[in-house]
Amino acid sequence: MSQYDVVVIGSGPGGYVAAIHAAQSGLKTAIVEREPTERLGGTCLLRGCIPTKAMLHTADMLETLKKGDEIGVMASDVALDMAKMHAYKAKVVKKNAGGVSYLMKKNKIDVHLGHGRLAGKGKVSVEAADGKTQTLSTKNVILATGSTCFHLPFIDMSPARVLDSDGILELEEVPEHLVVIGAGAVGTEFASVFLRYGSKVTLIEMAPRVLPSEDHEVCAEAEKSFKKQGMTVLTSSKVTDVKADDKGVKLVVETKKGDKTSSQTIEASHLLVAAGRAPRTQDIGAKGTKIKINDRGVVEVDEFLRTGEPGVYAIGDIVNTAWLAHVASKEGILAVDHIAGKNPRPINHRLVPMCTYCSPEVASVGLSEEAAKEAGYDVKTGVFPFSAIGKAAILNKTEGFVKIVADKKYDELLGLHIIGPKATELITEGTLAMELESTIEELLMTIHPHPTLAEAVAEAAHAAMGHAIHI
Repeated sequence: MSQYDVVVIGSGPGGYVAAIHAAQSGLKTAIVEREPTERLGGTCLLRGCIPTKAMLHTADMLETLKKGDEIGVMASDVALDMAKMHAYKAKVVKKNAGGVSYLMKKNKIDVHLGHGRLAGKGKVSVEAADGKTQTLSTKNVILATGSTCFHLPFIDMSPARVLDSDGILELEEVPEHLVVIGAGAVGTEFASVFLRYGSKVTLIEMAPRVLPSEDHEVCAEAEKSFKKQGMTVLTSSKVTDVKADDKGVKLVVETKKGDKTSSQTIEASHLLVAAGRAPRTQDIGAKGTKIKINDRGVVEVDEFLRTGEPGVYAIGDIVNTAWLAHVASKEGILAVDHIAGKNPRPINHRLVPMCTYCSPEVASVGLSEEAAKEAGYDVKTGVFPFSAIGKAAILNKTEGFVKIVADKKYDELLGLHIIGPKATELITEGTLAMELESTIEELLMTIHPHPTLAEAVAEAAHAAMGHAIHI
């Protein structure tokens, strides 16, 4: 029987990063992956972040080329080739999965393919695809089993034209009319992809606004942009019935406006259900342990990701923190540091950057204006539009703005919200500033290179102080 210091179950961005960090910390480490192929990387790499962003990049390129004549690039016969797009996407995924496998070998991490389960104190069983089972002996276990698509109970997912976020990645044709249920990150990203691929797109959201967890001004700007691009957006709306066959789907949608509720039937070629994700904790061997799993399938952990069972940690999409790849990675490192006795500092989940790669991109960190007011802060804000930024004009992408939320009393930066070009890259400036507990004055005193999109962050800081320069 193999003996390890750490066995990680799951090779997603939480699991494989934890395994590498454990090995680099001098701990004998193994990782267990249930993926039927030898591909490592989990949902993020195989069915999430990486393939979707590859599809979005193709959409960005297509849009840029179609608008090329606006900046003097005359491109004719610009068209999407779905087969080549899929080949490009598969190549990117394969390269990244290969990179994870390489890192396992480089760091001398044993990889065991099969379904991993807790199997008693200090034991992990691994059931291979052929049914053969081996048992690993370990001092510690990190559960990083990730999540799966959440399906609405009243929607039959079996018809070929009813898809979840896994299924739509393999769609070989561009839908004539795609209806998307859910205007969170996953829903808006796929809506952005297929709108620019040429589909008619209808986006349906139960909440009163798209991207409902973002600042209200950002939500309004995003909805305005989606509609301007030609997308139909239905907020305060819920789907009450879905019928589908091999020709298309028919949905009944109820929309609430004030005290009135109206109903309409929408016929479309395809339906994407993007109503969230569910933790994968049904078969991890928790029965008979002290691990607590709530009625939503989420594992309860403390600030160091410890479950109730000694020596067993849980990270990523199975615990009650933001279900994001970068959070899972950070949690993996924290769990390993705690195992290694490094006395680590718990993660400040208030400083998690949220990124949505739709068009225009949306990113945020910290408190929204509403949340800051609800928390009791005397709030000041600064907003600066990309339309007044030279680099945005050069890129021909002047949509959106940067919004700073700050505390009047101490001038502390409480939140940064961005909608517009490269928002998901720019948000790191706010994350770092908040980690360093920067004031708005320190942010505006920081010299920002010109011409860059980052100048919009500095200008928003000036605006928060009441004196934006370039507007």
